[in-house]
Amino acid sequence: MINRLLSTAVAAIFLTGAAFAQEEESGDKDYRTFSAGGEVEYGAIEDSYTADLVMYLAGNQFMVMEDLIKDFQSKNPEIAKVYVETIPPGQILNQQILKQGQIQGKDTAQNPDLYASVNLGHLKKLKAADLMDAYMVYTHNRLSLMVAEGNPKDIKGAEDLARDDLVQSHPNPQTEGIFRFYGSQMLKDMGIHEKVTGNADCKGCWAVEGKTWFTERHHRETPDRIEAGEADAGIVWETEVRYAKAEGRKIDGVEIPASQNQQDKVAYAIGTLTNARNPENAETFLDYLRSDEAQAIYESYGFVRASADELTSKPIPEG
Repeated sequence: MINRLLSTAVAAIFLTGAAFAQEEESGDKDYRTFSAGGEVEYGAIEDSYTADLVMYLAGNQFMVMEDLIKDFQSKNPEIAKVYVETIPPGQILNQQILKQGQIQGKDTAQNPDLYASVNLGHLKKLKAADLMDAYMVYTHNRLSLMVAEGNPKDIKGAEDLARDDLVQSHPNPQTEGIFRFYGSQMLKDMGIHEKVTGNADCKGCWAVEGKTWFTERHHRETPDRIEAGEADAGIVWETEVRYAKAEGRKIDGVEIPASQNQQDKVAYAIGTLTNARNPENAETFLDYLRSDEAQAIYESYGFVRASADELTSKPIPEG
């Protein structure tokens, strides 16, 4: 599994430009401060400078955080405040760690204690900048299809994305790693990439006019579009299907078989920054991620457990 992760292509920059776009109102949920007493505060960006543990994590695990951090703090109450950010990891890397960035007009710390991405190339960039030395893989994910409740278009699998009667909503290839590295590869492997996407490279746009929409932030847009009758199907993470159903949204999922769903490649890698303010607390959290309790929480949301070997810290490879 590790060898497959190391062979994944090094990521290109997810998001360019000097500043972050203003987050939509619900974006506050991507910036949370957890207190050991159980309170959760949203959008307190300034806590990135003062919390006892600061983590910038790949956004598609946002739904796990409340259960995970509350369990962690119940076992480690001395780590009284944990600040967690869950947005696209390329955006974090290039606009918050490698350069000063702002969220909602507020400066955000450039030195989180922990950084995680679904692409080892991001961690290699940090190694090249002398900002990270070691990493571990702590969970996996897999692609799935999100469809309307009851699956009215009788979509049976990813091969149906080549049908002419479907309107689709997929993550964009510019800022969403799920599509840039995994969804697009699945479609190419199936020989339907050009038909589904028109080889478009844009976001918040029609990739194929009237047929395939590329989203700005897929885990919000795709269920909204499907519920509104604006789309019939969309490539998402399996975890996002489960989360939407748990929220009572009028969607269903269609599983993609392991031979197509990229689960052998989608590995979440995490490491401590060399300039972290709280390196001891970061190590405590890494130890927690290795526990059966933490792995079970991820698994309950549809993630795939990491192996014992993957949960062992390793030097970040060169290049």
